[in-house]
Amino acid sequence: MNSDAIETLQQHLLVALSAAPDEARRLFHGRGQLWPGLEQITADWLQGVLLVSLFKELDEPELAALTHMLLALTETPAWRDSHAHTLLLQHRYRPDSRTDFLLGAAIDEWLVTENGLRFKMDIGKNQNTGFFLDMRCGRRWVQEQAHGKRVLNLFAYTCSLSVAAIAGGAEHVVNLDMAKGALSRGRDNHRLNQHDLSKVIFLGHELFKSWCKVKKLGPYDLIIIDPPSFQKGSFALSKDYQKILRRLPELLTAQGVVLACINDPATGPEFLIEGMTNHAPSLTFSHRLENPPEFADINPDSGLKALVFIQAGQVGAEQNQAIQEPPHTTL
Repeated sequence: MNSDAIETLQQHLLVALSAAPDEARRLFHGRGQLWPGLEQITADWLQGVLLVSLFKELDEPELAALTHMLLALTETPAWRDSHAHTLLLQHRYRPDSRTDFLLGAAIDEWLVTENGLRFKMDIGKNQNTGFFLDMRCGRRWVQEQAHGKRVLNLFAYTCSLSVAAIAGGAEHVVNLDMAKGALSRGRDNHRLNQHDLSKVIFLGHELFKSWCKVKKLGPYDLIIIDPPSFQKGSFALSKDYQKILRRLPELLTAQGVVLACINDPATGPEFLIEGMTNHAPSLTFSHRLENPPEFADINPDSGLKALVFIQAGQVGAEQNQAIQEPPHTTL
């Protein structure tokens, strides 16, 4: 990371902070490969907290120069006008993902908002904060689609998609994740939004040992699948995703919809489209959700892939509806 790259990052952050978002957002996405020399750095705005993450180790002079620039940023009018108070530098390349508090007191937990909903984040103690900013469009879509539906949220983690579903009027949500601590945070997130927890079930089980229980609680109108690319001893994208796809027809209602996601940069959307054709042919690819614009990527298929699939019988109905609706007119 040379001086030119650091200056480029500085200018991006100054512009972003001068109009700081009201909600949690990514401010700089070097991982999108659009800014030479900055491919291994990101910056997230957490409503008063600026979290800068390094995904590759820098040599000492580079790290010193980056740290100097970030600290100088806190002396600018843009920083003061944004009401920022905490600056963190996270070393994501380290096994412990050490986080340095460059400015401000240590924080364990922090509350952020998105689309009017509240979420609790871990700050400075884990690799992930517990809330993935690139799923913003997915959460909005779920909230828009969920009214009156029974929802299955697989690999629920801290249940942000469940929060969106209940906020959208879902009748019932079943969250499954083997990390019980993450599900506990999911309960907290629902409570933060004053949700009726009688509508939400939290299953701290391994999916592949829990099909009977999952099926018994169904059928579901909407199934969300958002797994990690790899989880030692429990999930490997390349061989385990198809096991889930094969089960979908027996879990879905006749009008059921699936939101299937992949966050592995090396795996494109065709993995899911072909997998669904081979293992759940009753489901047809409908469309891919857009990613937030702040996650622009030189290769669109490297970012989050969130694909919507519908039962084959719904395709004709969707087409007929599109024909009957008049085109939108710009005046």
